[in-house]
Amino acid sequence: MKRRVIVTRPAREAQRSVAELQAAGHLAVALPLIAIEPVSDAGALQQVRARMGDWSALMFVSAAAASHFFAASGDSDRAPRCWATGPGTVRALREAGVPETRIDAPPASAAQLDSEALWDSVQAQVVPGARVLIVRGGDVAGQPTGRDWLAREIEAVGGVVDTVVAYRRLPPVFDARQQRLAAEAARDGTLWLFSSAEAIGNLRRAMPDQRWDQALAIATHPRIAEAARAAGFGTVRLAAPGTAAMAASIESFE
Repeated sequence: MKRRVIVTRPAREAQRSVAELQAAGHLAVALPLIAIEPVSDAGALQQVRARMGDWSALMFVSAAAASHFFAASGDSDRAPRCWATGPGTVRALREAGVPETRIDAPPASAAQLDSEALWDSVQAQVVPGARVLIVRGGDVAGQPTGRDWLAREIEAVGGVVDTVVAYRRLPPVFDARQQRLAAEAARDGTLWLFSSAEAIGNLRRAMPDQRWDQALAIATHPRIAEAARAAGFGTVRLAAPGTAAMAASIESFE
């Protein structure tokens, strides 16, 4: 019997992942645990887009960062080098019109698709004085969120880092159906797919009294797996990002 699989990525990305997993024969449903919203004031974003030539590279932390940065701007062909940590962000850059020849990302053979793997691929581009713009998400107030590891590495070799918030990452608001789905999936053998530790934190805040010791999780990075274990998930396995690797990990539970 096929297990139900819950995709917890933001809604737009979750729809794609659900369709791919369903095409591979899995019972996938979406339960987005991060809501993506535009920034309240796009003035800073517009100013940065008008000055893209000031930076030697733009680093996009996610597919949402890429799609919101270039949304309706029509100027993606003017972009400098564009860095991406994974295939979803690469795809978003392509869809935005960034030429393939200007996109840098870790190789598909990388052990993990993260900032560390990206840095291995792009650090030769950063010379003293080079400016890199990190395009990322923000909180409810539009303040930048996320890891600063890559920024520290750039600065350590003499580069200059700027940041712009292209979108906001908000916790979900569950309706009654979603509450039931999450509660059932905590104990009925459903597989939770996590590609963000933030999503796990949002789930815990949305359901503070829920126990997760019977729940099963697949995480796409060791840090995310640690967050799932800390949340109390009874079984946590690690899988590489990408539909094929995720499908293989799902099948290992069958």
